[in-house]
Amino acid sequence: MRDKTFYVYILASRRNGTLYVGVTNNIMRRVWEHKHKFNPNSFTARYGVDKLVYFEEFDAPMEAIRREKRLKKYRRKEKLELIESINPQWLDLSSEWF
Repeated sequence: MRDKTFYVYILASRRNGTLYVGVTNNIMRRVWEHKHKFNPNSFTARYGVDKLVYFEEFDAPMEAIRREKRLKKYRRKEKLELIESINPQWLDLSSEWF
């Protein structure tokens, strides 16, 4: 990972399960927070959404925010196709980070 990198990411509860789209400047920390239910009242904590199944890197925060907003408008089918285009097995891409 580079300095000053921003990330748009998709978490899933399981294959074809509940999805969450987010943006961060520290993907390892943010995924750790999701996995450990840092905010127990959050959507991801309530629905067990903690598997990193997709992410993109950006050099500028506004680029990442624009992409996040675009992805949030995608239909579910489009999000599933995007995930499967790079992660057909729905592996947790953060499984070796912690």
